[in-house]
Amino acid sequence: MSATRPAAVVVLAAGEGTRMKSATPKVLHPICGRSLLGHVVAAARELEPAQLVVVVGHGREQVTAHLSAADPAALTAVQEEQNGTGHAVRIGLAELARQGAAPEGTVVVTYGDTPLLTAQTLDTLVAAHETDGNAVTVLTAKVPDPAGYGRIVRDLADGQVVAIVEQKDASPDQQAIDEINSGVYAYDAALLAEALAKVTTDNSQAEEYLTDTLAILREAGHRVGAYTATDHREIAGVNNRVQLAEARRVLNDRLLHRAMLDGATVVDPASTWLDAGVVLEPDSLIHPNTQLLGGTRVAAGAEVGPNCTLTDTLVGAGARVSNTVAQEAEIGAEANVGPYAYLRPGTRLGQGAKAGTYVEMKNASIGDGTKVPHLSYVGDATIGEHTNIGAASVFVNYDGEAKHHTTIGSYCKTGSDNMFVAPVVVGDGAYTAAGSVITKDVPAGSLAVARGQQRNIEGWVARKRPGSAAAQAAERAKQPE
Repeated sequence: MSATRPAAVVVLAAGEGTRMKSATPKVLHPICGRSLLGHVVAAARELEPAQLVVVVGHGREQVTAHLSAADPAALTAVQEEQNGTGHAVRIGLAELARQGAAPEGTVVVTYGDTPLLTAQTLDTLVAAHETDGNAVTVLTAKVPDPAGYGRIVRDLADGQVVAIVEQKDASPDQQAIDEINSGVYAYDAALLAEALAKVTTDNSQAEEYLTDTLAILREAGHRVGAYTATDHREIAGVNNRVQLAEARRVLNDRLLHRAMLDGATVVDPASTWLDAGVVLEPDSLIHPNTQLLGGTRVAAGAEVGPNCTLTDTLVGAGARVSNTVAQEAEIGAEANVGPYAYLRPGTRLGQGAKAGTYVEMKNASIGDGTKVPHLSYVGDATIGEHTNIGAASVFVNYDGEAKHHTTIGSYCKTGSDNMFVAPVVVGDGAYTAAGSVITKDVPAGSLAVARGQQRNIEGWVARKRPGSAAAQAAERAKQPE
């Protein structure tokens, strides 16, 4: 980032966003692990501004609550009535002044619905603004279809920005211009305040347009400059669900591109989705149809996928995770998970541990080398090292009112179709017989058998099911060969 920190960043996020057709304020719609507003604020924070203020209006309670969690240091200013972008910026500056933080220097103005705008582009805008000594510098882009955007009108002689004309106010010639306003500006703080005081509502919307400040400053003899973004997609605003999906695709591609350049292998980027907080270490391998969400981290040499959704999950070096859903779990180095496993919050697998096919775990600590291979539920449990849990085992942790804990020691062998009725402890080196319902503690080195004695009733099929296929088969079995 540049050596000069902006005095302030003002984020405009007061609009209703009716085209989203949603009860959720537009700027709170999620994309790649953050809200639209969250992406904008994160990019702004990389500039290290002295102050950051978000102007809120529609859905202010939700937006303010979200912002206090995402960026507690950000200030908010309320625009009671949406009287235009110029009015919104005035509200934001007034809040800074009220907080005793009236900016002196460069003020950046941006919007809460532009999640693709990068910190690098903002930094270059600020650098160009300060190097050129502009009163205001507007971020522009040349786009294939400028419909709906404000057009950049330049002086044909010197190329300087003369004005920004909104679509609804533009003449046919102006509508043909393909250079558009991004809505993002860098201003000299003092000159911005002066220009805002002169903005009128003499336009088709009877609103205070921030864009009018450019003409005001130019007419006052100040320099009005522009910096053109290298990728026009960065300035794209999100106004409906189609644009939300388009922005998500672009941002996801950007995240994947960065991960692959950093050394991760992504077999099929088209079917792989990342959140902004995901970390893929070099030599990690991601198979198709995989979603990595939240703060998930995949260590070097680990393989994830196909068909996985991991949220806030840590995958250790060399681990293998296939066809798995995991949330807030820790998968140790060289561990093996899946296929068709479900790791719920609080699951921790040690080094070389296994959670196999159709295994569900919750709030369970599984020791190094321990295996839960098949068809089992392990909830609220601690299992030691190098233990094997038999197929179709259930840790019965809920008594209808409270959850209880099961502890199984190291080097245990538990039989198939066991029920461990918590709270219960199985000591180190103990065995349990297949089909047992374990309701009492098992001492170390013991064999626990908790099942009824088998009783065979001879001739029952012939008496109770005479003439049936089973009875006929049994009769044939009695015949000497």
